[in-house]
Amino acid sequence: MASEIRNNKHCQCPVEATLEVIGGKWKPIILWQLRTEKLRFSGLQQSMQGISPKMLTKQLRELEEDGLILREVYPEIPPKVEYSLTEFGMTVIPVLEALCKWGVEYLGRECVLNKQQSSGIK
Repeated sequence: MASEIRNNKHCQCPVEATLEVIGGKWKPIILWQLRTEKLRFSGLQQSMQGISPKMLTKQLRELEEDGLILREVYPEIPPKVEYSLTEFGMTVIPVLEALCKWGVEYLGRECVLNKQQSSGIK
């Protein structure tokens, strides 16, 4: 399999390249939150319990560098900043929808397995 170079990183396969861009705990959630509307930093942070402001800033910058989100600064005092998906960023939504569907099925399976284990069914 050919090795591809993306942003000075060697990717062994397309899945690795995808995970390099959207992988991790927070990036998919940020992208998911932005799929339907523009959000300000505070709106993103409120919808993502557990993320620190420093980590949110880091993840937003990386997604912006990779061309998936747009950071729009309005010339106001205090400054107003909104984040949205770029046209390219919208192309990842079907991937996230597939992950969401799989997660729903997995959670349903996990609930069934937990019930079976607690009742002694195998």
